[in-house]
Amino acid sequence: MRFAEMTAPALRRLDRGRTLLVAPLAACEQHARHLPVATDAILCGAVADGLEAAMPDRVLVLPVLWLGASDHHLPFGGTLTAPIPTYEQVLVDLLAPPLRDGFMRFLMLNGHGGNNDPLRVALRRLDVEFPGRLLTGAAYWDLAAAEVAAICQGPRTEMGHACEIETSMIMHLRPDLVHASEIEDDPEAPAGALRGLFRAVDFGRRTDHGAVGYPSFATPETGAALLKAVVGRVVEVASTLLDTKI
Repeated sequence: MRFAEMTAPALRRLDRGRTLLVAPLAACEQHARHLPVATDAILCGAVADGLEAAMPDRVLVLPVLWLGASDHHLPFGGTLTAPIPTYEQVLVDLLAPPLRDGFMRFLMLNGHGGNNDPLRVALRRLDVEFPGRLLTGAAYWDLAAAEVAAICQGPRTEMGHACEIETSMIMHLRPDLVHASEIEDDPEAPAGALRGLFRAVDFGRRTDHGAVGYPSFATPETGAALLKAVVGRVVEVASTLLDTKI
């Protein structure tokens, strides 16, 4: 079910306890020189579409929220963003109405790494205000980390930025938007003794052209395999959330 395509009366008739409300979160930001700024919205939307197609009677998918917390991409331009405190409040305000309306099960399906921190804080705040609800969220690549790693062909097997994963999936979904001649790898230096440590650094200091990873390994075939694997894993998560006792 797609929230935006239903009437208000039809939405009111849904069983609040047996429906999983899914909020796809994305961003509109630079994706190096070879991918469109709508990359995150295209990919997260495709994953959400796959989930809805697999579970059309149990999953209610909200429209993709294309605005994200993307301040760290501003040095390269081509970026629209909400500051992190603002974005956190946006997420709280996004879910508050359906929570007040009685929906019980929620999944924030994230498609942009910068949204992860405000997503978690927003869920913690909502849990205080609406106890007894199932409030969950994660980036799709974190849910499907093992599946994604098994498919990647290059040396980086986790999500970067404009990397093999994103480039492959856009090649599969929207090949017309890929500027293949501009593809350039930009690997990160090994973390060494600092592995596991978070460092706040914007993309202007992290990369010279806005990418992190190995997009040169990307292929449409890899993209198709990645999308299938990610959707399959998200369907598994959604099914479990629907079976979880609240």
